[in-house]
Amino acid sequence: MLVSDDLEYVQRAKFLSTQARDPAPHYQHSHIGYNYRMSNLLAAVGRGQLARLSEKIARRKEINSFYKNALAGMQGIEFMPDASYGEPNHWLTVILITYELFGADREVVRLALEAENIEARPLWKPMHLQPVFIGCRVRGGAVSASLFERGLCLPSGSQMTYNDLERVVGIIKSCCKAG
Repeated sequence: MLVSDDLEYVQRAKFLSTQARDPAPHYQHSHIGYNYRMSNLLAAVGRGQLARLSEKIARRKEINSFYKNALAGMQGIEFMPDASYGEPNHWLTVILITYELFGADREVVRLALEAENIEARPLWKPMHLQPVFIGCRVRGGAVSASLFERGLCLPSGSQMTYNDLERVVGIIKSCCKAG
């Protein structure tokens, strides 16, 4: 779904999302486009979920607060900061793990969670580290590379129960080898 108050942007996005087909009686393309149209069924599901959006956001905020409280004071664990502008929806809770303070790295924690059938993922791999961009010029990148190495996306689904959250936190704490 795309929402904008700029008609030019909306028209351009619609053009690109419908394969950038030129207005001709035959299939003709002067630009590279995509097939990103949403089906009527998916649009209906999306509209139905919008009615529950505030409920889902509230639950994600509760989950984020739970993790912050449960892991507060643990050496080597910090949370990604909220931006000073806007209101975060906490779609995802991310921790940063400092090996020297925690005694284990992000991958040790991720694998410990995986061993208990709990999915957690590294923070997104920066573009300059993606294989498709090998050989391309890079400017900067040290901060995003560090975040990737240390960042772990914790399970944050709005359907998580208190017991689920306790289990995740218990596994994270069991990985701590500091002190």
